[in-house]
Amino acid sequence: MALIKELLGKTPQMGKNVFVAETAVIIGDVTMGDDCSIWYNAVLRGDVNSIKMGNKVNVQDNVMIHCTYQKSTTNIGNNVSIGHNAIVHGCTIKDNVLIGMGAIVMDDTVVESDSIVAAGAVVTANSIIRKGEIWAGVPARKVKEVSQILLDGEIERIVNNYLKYADWYK
Repeated sequence: MALIKELLGKTPQMGKNVFVAETAVIIGDVTMGDDCSIWYNAVLRGDVNSIKMGNKVNVQDNVMIHCTYQKSTTNIGNNVSIGHNAIVHGCTIKDNVLIGMGAIVMDDTVVESDSIVAAGAVVTANSIIRKGEIWAGVPARKVKEVSQILLDGEIERIVNNYLKYADWYK
């Protein structure tokens, strides 16, 4: 069974229809909306600051979500996919975003809606990824705009697939 732990008087709060894999860890000041899924070995550490997630967020295997003490919270919007092995740390991710596998998004970064952070990208602190941009590389930079095909065919498709996958496990 997943480790869901109260810490410093804060207990993780989950919306309706949430799937949490048996090896996931959720600690402290974590709030998530409806239809979220937290997959195997994902860690959401709301110990030093808060983590807030909207609806239809999938946090895939081995993802680490954390914050910075007394400085940076982590805020994640609706319809967000965070790919395997990604690190999301003290940043804001708005709606309809794909964070690719192995990507790192650092403190005080803002990823605006309808955007993609490519697999393996390292988004340095205080970056602003504008609406509809794709960022890639180390350090990450804008490489192009998100097309409607990517918006529908990747961002929306992955979110909907993870809703289906989570139902298989319930």
